[in-house]
Amino acid sequence: MKLICVQNDPGALKIVVAAHYTKQDVSITAPSRTKKNLSSTLVLDSGVELFSSNSACSYILEASSGSNNAIEVQEFLEWEATKLNPLVSSLIVGVSNGKKAESSEVGNCLKQISDALKGKPYLVDNKLSAADIVIWSTLYPLVSEQKLSKIVPSDLSEWHNKLSSLDSFRAAVEKLNPKSGVENWASSIPPVTIQFSNLSIAPSAVKSQGSLKLPVANPVLPVKGKKNILITSALPYVNNVPHLGNIIGCVLSADVFARYCRARGHPTLYISGTDEYGTATETKAIAEGLTPKQICDKYHEIHSQVYKWFNIGFDHFGRTSHEHQTEICQDLFLKLHKRGLTLTESMEQLLCENCDRFLADRFVEGECPLCGYEDARGDQCDKCGKLVNATELKNPRCKLCQKKPVTKESKHFFIDLPKIEPKLREWMATSSPGWTNNASVIAHSWIKDGLKPRCITRDLKWGIPVPLDGYREKVFYVWFDAPLGYVSMTKTYTNDWEKWWKNPEEVEYYQFMAKDNVPFHAVMFPSTQLGSGDNFTIVNHIMATEYLNYEDGKFSKSRGVGVFGSDVQDTGIPADVWRFYLLYVRPESQDSSFSWNDLMTKNNSELLNNLGNFINRALMFVEKNFDSSIPKVEFTAEDNELVKNINEELVGYNEALEKAKLRDGLRFILAVSRHGNQYMQSNQPWVLVKGNEAEKKRAGSILGLSANIACLIAALLRPYMPCTTETISKQLQAPGKTAFDIPDTFSILLPENHKIGKPAPLFSKIDAAQADQLKARFAGSQEDQAARSSGGKPTPPSLSGDVAALQAAVAAQGEKVRKLKSETKDKTVWQPEVNILLDLKKKLTEAEKAAAAAPPPPQASGEDIDSLTAAVAAQGEKVRKLKAETKDKNVWQPEVQKLLDLKKRLEAASKNAPPKAEAAQPAPPASASKASELEAAVAAQGEVVRKLKAETKDKTVWQPEVDKLLLLKKQLAEIQGVPATQTQSGGKSGKKKK
Repeated sequence: MKLICVQNDPGALKIVVAAHYTKQDVSITAPSRTKKNLSSTLVLDSGVELFSSNSACSYILEASSGSNNAIEVQEFLEWEATKLNPLVSSLIVGVSNGKKAESSEVGNCLKQISDALKGKPYLVDNKLSAADIVIWSTLYPLVSEQKLSKIVPSDLSEWHNKLSSLDSFRAAVEKLNPKSGVENWASSIPPVTIQFSNLSIAPSAVKSQGSLKLPVANPVLPVKGKKNILITSALPYVNNVPHLGNIIGCVLSADVFARYCRARGHPTLYISGTDEYGTATETKAIAEGLTPKQICDKYHEIHSQVYKWFNIGFDHFGRTSHEHQTEICQDLFLKLHKRGLTLTESMEQLLCENCDRFLADRFVEGECPLCGYEDARGDQCDKCGKLVNATELKNPRCKLCQKKPVTKESKHFFIDLPKIEPKLREWMATSSPGWTNNASVIAHSWIKDGLKPRCITRDLKWGIPVPLDGYREKVFYVWFDAPLGYVSMTKTYTNDWEKWWKNPEEVEYYQFMAKDNVPFHAVMFPSTQLGSGDNFTIVNHIMATEYLNYEDGKFSKSRGVGVFGSDVQDTGIPADVWRFYLLYVRPESQDSSFSWNDLMTKNNSELLNNLGNFINRALMFVEKNFDSSIPKVEFTAEDNELVKNINEELVGYNEALEKAKLRDGLRFILAVSRHGNQYMQSNQPWVLVKGNEAEKKRAGSILGLSANIACLIAALLRPYMPCTTETISKQLQAPGKTAFDIPDTFSILLPENHKIGKPAPLFSKIDAAQADQLKARFAGSQEDQAARSSGGKPTPPSLSGDVAALQAAVAAQGEKVRKLKSETKDKTVWQPEVNILLDLKKKLTEAEKAAAAAPPPPQASGEDIDSLTAAVAAQGEKVRKLKAETKDKNVWQPEVQKLLDLKKRLEAASKNAPPKAEAAQPAPPASASKASELEAAVAAQGEVVRKLKAETKDKTVWQPEVDKLLLLKKQLAEIQGVPATQTQSGGKSGKKKK
């Protein structure tokens, strides 16, 4: 084996310790100059490369003993990769930049390790495992460096030192011989911008540690002669937390339908999972400072927990990064290729020679060819909103390294859709009548003018590799591989997966999604299935929703707007109420809106006052007046009329659910409870029970019938509100499967003398104050919400159109953002400040336009000079920082030009300024806008002073900037009518000494 690594990479320690412990040879080679920023890579004798040090460590130990795959070990490895390692790396980099060795987050992690080791020599099963080696290696810089060691608890240091004394650990350190000094460890940490390359392009080359799950023991399989239902919901992407629109559009709708089908006795399989490959994953990984694998692990778990809280009843919730996905995707491609249904074409793309990769659109920035905006993305300009191609940008730059890419051609595979189109049209003609109207319209619009070849490969690192020579460095485009996840996840669930997926004669396939996913499921996925020549089960029913909006706007994962799945758990509102409301407003035929006030109204009127009131009253009267025993039901004409009405609602319910019209189905349930309420209200059994024997008997019959209607409601509610059904069932003590089966007609389910349980209210009221509080809490973006929860949302200074003051404010805010980003990778910390910076830049652009169009200003006043002085200082600081960071003139020259322009304006303003009087005259009343401008200038200059003082103790360096700050504060005090000494002393007053 060969290890390619730098000298001070803790990841290399993991691999070398494992090799020495298992007595395997490993040679060490330094990386090439172009690859020096990559993390350690283990090259096996077979030529397979392992880019994850944890996977390499596990592989070495497992290959030696075969016993290192314990669940506890894998949990430690995942925790180290996703939590401990990023935090330790951030701490090391921070200390190398002059910060203190303090981190409560690292401290918490170290405490967890100490707790896990209490009374034990090793982390798992009292024997050395990959968990010990990996965590020991990550902690090595902390324990060995004096600047860092004080953060490590003494008991943990003692454990670390004991392992260090073992032969395999000592030999590994001697072999790598890492240099001492925090800066050496910091320089060996791979930059976040290329961390996505830390993973193999072919995840199938080595078994994914901890991801391979055995098929279930008793899987649901089709039964000959029965209505076998296969259900999938569009795979949620792992680049964010799902919001309520995602949940109702896909997984929740599919869950309700699956629960209904099971309650009707149909063999039903519900499959979904996370979509994990592609550019969006790489982008998110860069944003969070993690590898794509770590991002996928993190968000797969988040999605799993969100859906678990919502009681989504998947038969299997899988992942597209599973090895079965690679196998099935590559197999399907090769079948299409052999049948002549693929072709190759060259495409012009941007290549970053520094990163050695073709750049996806999201990794390119540059000047918009339409409006000139300097930070346009490779797919769209945020300023003018126009769509652009990456190759059209002027002065393009790689988002990862800021170098200029070159244009090169790259050859890609296309699926020849025109050849498949006749079969697709024939299939669509027979299948689409079972689709929702919007799905049918969208699909037919796609094929209306004929299909064109569609590219199915990309020059990315994170994806399924193309299994042909000359193309193995490319991966399949996510739209080609993702739908096959339904198939691969079923294979993970059961070895008999083909009984579901290659059995169209006996399986009816339903697919749930939002309308934006229709083209991929109605055109692309079926085309690949038809083209393969296999007897695939192809979708019969595409159930597409419109969009769920949020209050007066739209849900947005990218902007963090709306209520997200992880948020609802903290609202105090039960999961079943959320399920109910989302299904009540499900956008089945047109867009609908989520509203906090409407949620409150529907909960209080429909659940509390209608459904909950009926069930609770019926059972309470049975308990109180009939000793919790169901009285005998003796039907009258009125009762028969009630049963007739209920049966009509039941027919409507079943018809709606069979067509997956879930919102309509819910309304039929509420209609049943309204019939029950009206029945009780008109007969008033609470009055009859106090009358003569005949009236008391009639009261018992009314309550017995009402209790049985409650039992029916429990059955009808099960697909929608499973926990509520369980609660009703317990209160009814319903026998057997009564509350699980959904009948065709109503019948007596609770016989005479059946004992019920203890009745209790099913729902709680949501008052207006609570709704208003929640609405305010979730206003704005997730970053806004996080800022408020951590002490209040920061707000940008209120500035008028003064360009100099805005330039100063932008410079100061930019410095603040850079400082925060260098301190933490936690987006919730610095994103609010980024938003302020963007807002200030927007105001500055508007002010510059207004200034250019305005007539020449009158001679400058002293205030203008002060503002320009601060702006020059802030811009000068920005230039100094850029020049210190890079020698690339293209990066800092534009900022130098801005500085020169500001200096010219300051010089002109100084010449035109009237001479100052010997004695200051009282200042005229100042406007609020001028005060705001000076406040911004003071803030900007204050930031300059703080930074200089932090960098050096040399007073000659920072004293001139302090003088400027004091001058600005004095000017601000004068226009505010406050003594300057009070402003400069922070507003405190003191008595003079006598």
